[in-house]
Amino acid sequence: MKILFPALLALVIILPSSVLGAQGISIDGKVKYPPGFSKFDYASDKAQKGGHLVLHDLGSYDKLNPYTLKGTAPAGLDELVFETLAVPSLDEPFASYGLIAKDIAVAEDKLSVTFTIHEAARFSDGTPITPEDVKFSLDTLKSQAASPSYQIYFQDISSAEILDQHRVRFHFSQRNRELHMIASQMPVFSKKFYTAHPFDAPDMTPPVGSGPYLVKEIIPGKAITYVRNPQYWAKDLNVRRGMFNFDTITYKYFKDQIVAVEAFKAGEFDFMPVNIAKQWARDLNGPKFKRGELIKETLPHKNNAGMQAFVFNLRKPVFKDRLVRKALSLAFDFEWTNAALFFGQYTRCDSFFSNSTMRAQGLPTGLELAYLEPFRATLPQEVFTIPPAPFSTKPPASLRGNLLQAKKILDQAGWVVKNGVLTNSAGQPLEFEILLVGTGFERVMEPYINNLKKIGVRVHSRVIDPALYIRRMDNFDFDMTVSVFGQAQSPGNEQRNYWHSSTAERKGSRNLIGIADPAVDHLVDRIIYAQTQEELSAACKALDRVLWYGYYVVPNWYLAQHRIAYRSIFARPETLPLYYSPSQALMTWWLKPENRQQR
Repeated sequence: MKILFPALLALVIILPSSVLGAQGISIDGKVKYPPGFSKFDYASDKAQKGGHLVLHDLGSYDKLNPYTLKGTAPAGLDELVFETLAVPSLDEPFASYGLIAKDIAVAEDKLSVTFTIHEAARFSDGTPITPEDVKFSLDTLKSQAASPSYQIYFQDISSAEILDQHRVRFHFSQRNRELHMIASQMPVFSKKFYTAHPFDAPDMTPPVGSGPYLVKEIIPGKAITYVRNPQYWAKDLNVRRGMFNFDTITYKYFKDQIVAVEAFKAGEFDFMPVNIAKQWARDLNGPKFKRGELIKETLPHKNNAGMQAFVFNLRKPVFKDRLVRKALSLAFDFEWTNAALFFGQYTRCDSFFSNSTMRAQGLPTGLELAYLEPFRATLPQEVFTIPPAPFSTKPPASLRGNLLQAKKILDQAGWVVKNGVLTNSAGQPLEFEILLVGTGFERVMEPYINNLKKIGVRVHSRVIDPALYIRRMDNFDFDMTVSVFGQAQSPGNEQRNYWHSSTAERKGSRNLIGIADPAVDHLVDRIIYAQTQEELSAACKALDRVLWYGYYVVPNWYLAQHRIAYRSIFARPETLPLYYSPSQALMTWWLKPENRQQR
């Protein structure tokens, strides 16, 4: 599930109903954009509609509902066809502005929020969006028909109450600084459509949504095309002005990213985020780049980097011992990997909140220490005595020294070498499989696997189809994998989905590791129910330490900019957002007049 933008404090600015694209809610009582603003700064008045955009995705798809657990939905469906009550501002860390909801009023006791539905809001079949649709949407997302991720995310919203023909109130089970923001991020579904087509039905019926695009054509597993809805109800709203400028958007599907890069260079699609350093440095070159037909560029951003890592599945007996996980972490040589494979492009993840003020530094003090103190007897002592830092091979450290340390730790944990393989007292070998979704990671894993073999650990990697990979992740059917735990600028309810014991065995949750620890549960609750910035920061840093010294992952790396490649057919705004993904930026671009002919 994508990281949304929580807030810390409720702010209510009631705007007149005549204003198109109503109020903002934010962290500190301040919003950047005043009532009646014309557009976001990262959108342009010069944007023009027209033309055909072709993008790509990997693997395949087998359903047209992105909010259920089983199956894989096509790229773009949730962003282009469905809409939420409010939308985040991409140049403010904690602000959202009304879309379907014209007004947002938070109760004084912070135990409810009332949404007034925009009178012009319509689904693509022409029917108005009503409070009944909003209530239906909440009830559906909290039901077994939806993916567990939504049930977890919205669990503190206890119910929806229809007040009149335009207003609906969400009641909260307890005070939570970001619940009004979470409520505003809820997608709204057509009750009429999903009564006729059960929400979790495994069919390919194009859905009715309220977004700027309709599903035009599906070629299951191979391509999907969206067409801009000429009757789109919000096309003149300030929160949509200058955006969604392409008449049609097609996603083509490719087996893997290596194939996709060659297809891009051959002109099969127009825009591509680049996530593999080798492709950026070596493969995206040639005559078309020299002639300026193809362009590669880095776009700065201020996103919280979170944590990308090799993830241990604690449900597997081999990984239950923290010392074993620590030893396996020592075998990864980031410095060599970054220099030899990544051309020095990356920074090592040093926190579960990397590139953020929420990361733990030094030793715990003050409120952070107070949060940890009740668990001192059960937590690793490193939490209190050693500042968190990734294992390194920078001198005076070395890979050889790290492997010797790993071997010593494994000896202490009861693993001895028999016939060249580490074996425990029960005669079971220390072996596991690393499950991958793309061939690009094989070259990263190979040296790590070789390092592990030097200390007697038997490991192999396996690449599988993206659709199968998603199913296996949903069912926690893996030993080790590579994953990203993305973070919002203000961490909140999503932490429950990542680390809380209530999600450890809940299929489809993001607790891939399988963490079920009272200290972690306590600190997650401290984050979710923090009342001040000081409390939030202390809880995040305390959680960071506990996760770090649980050795639940082998930290990877991050990049503080987006790498993109694209055909020289676009015009775009002069101003970039600050907190965004490449696809969000792309939806503010448009095609130059000479490039708008349909393909």
